Amino acid sequence: MTSRKNKKGAKEKKSGPPKILNRKARHDYHILDTMEVGLILKGAEVKSIREGKISLKESFAKIMKDELWLIGCNITPYKNQNTFEDIDPLRSRKLLLHKRQIEKLKEATAEKGLALVPLKIYFTRGVAKLELGVGKGKKLYDKREDLKRKDAKREMDRELKG
Repeated sequence: MTSRKNKKGAKEKKSGPPKILNRKARHDYHILDTMEVGLILKGAEVKSIREGKISLKESFAKIMKDELWLIGCNITPYKNQNTFEDIDPLRSRKLLLHKRQIEKLKEATAEKGLALVPLKIYFTRGVAKLELGVGKGKKLYDKREDLKRKDAKREMDRELKG
């Protein structure tokens, strides 16, 4: 395997498949627990995710009939698709978990105020995986407190650096 070098002679890192993050989830929820789940996708959807054309902003997971579903996730259709099948970008997608894990999540979400929130999508060994979090909604004052803490940390880093 050959490594590429830029103009200054330093090695460039090979960019792999993207990690799509749901930054709003950590802002809106206290994440109590996370787990890795599989996704059932169609071929063109996988190619769109590899291009980074996916939005997790308003999506959530829900347990229906002892199955876990991802709802509200927008995957933009792949532009170079060879099939004539149109795939709805907002369709519900089934998530893959063992029955015991689904039961555990069902018990967790039965508690008031807890929700299943998708945190990020990434690829492992060529397979798309979703990191799902059990989160408790933050109040407005919690969000403000987090922003103040981030600003203070950023300011301290600036002072130490300069």
